[in-house]
Amino acid sequence: QVQLVESGGGLVQVGGSLRLSCAPPGRTASFYAMGWFRQAPGKEREFVSVITWTIGTAYYADSVKGRFTISREITNNTVFLQMNSLKPEDAGVYYCAASANYLRDWRVHVKNDYGYWGLGTQVTVSS
Repeated sequence: QVQLVESGGGLVQVGGSLRLSCAPPGRTASFYAMGWFRQAPGKEREFVSVITWTIGTAYYADSVKGRFTISREITNNTVFLQMNSLKPEDAGVYYCAASANYLRDWRVHVKNDYGYWGLGTQVTVSS
């Protein structure tokens, strides 16, 4: 089972920025889509953003539109999440997720459709 590897989390002030990155070990696996979910204490893991690998179609949760940008680096098999204008409600553990299978547009937010996950990286937003 491929374990994705995230990096880039940390502590930032409200309004600040962070950039997360994620790649499969050795950057050798290939997926249909890669993206990010997050989980705050006591809450369900929720969809943040995903990008399809070949075409680069990006999807965002309404709560992050206009503030977060997902991108991918095909040569290094790496996905990035640029997070700007961070809010306290953005805090949580951010998990990288990937699907080797085709995802229909209306299911990109469904976490059970992703077969590969990372261990998560903590994002803390201080006010």
